[in-house]
Amino acid sequence: MTNEVRLAGRVSRAPEERLLPSGDRVVSFRLAVPRDTAAARSGSDWVDCAAWSARLRRAVAGWEVGDEVEVTGALRRRVFRAGHRAVPLVEIEIGVARRLVRSGGRA
Repeated sequence: MTNEVRLAGRVSRAPEERLLPSGDRVVSFRLAVPRDTAAARSGSDWVDCAAWSARLRRAVAGWEVGDEVEVTGALRRRVFRAGHRAVPLVEIEIGVARRLVRSGGRA
């Protein structure tokens, strides 16, 4: 069995660092991934991504909305508290990340 995800798309929500109640830090952003143009329902899907290691947090913190990026990681399901509610979240826990093209077309 394996849990590996590889996606390439555009950053659609700027990276944001958060300090969790546990003391851990995470940088999260949203990635918009285009659907196959031959599919019946074209458009794009989005997925939340999280960078936990210091090296990856530094790398993705400099990304901007519109950057074309590629991430490889694992699909994770987490639950966090929002008031008195438990909110489930599915995201990609990034293991490898690289910017392909900066927004504005610069490499």
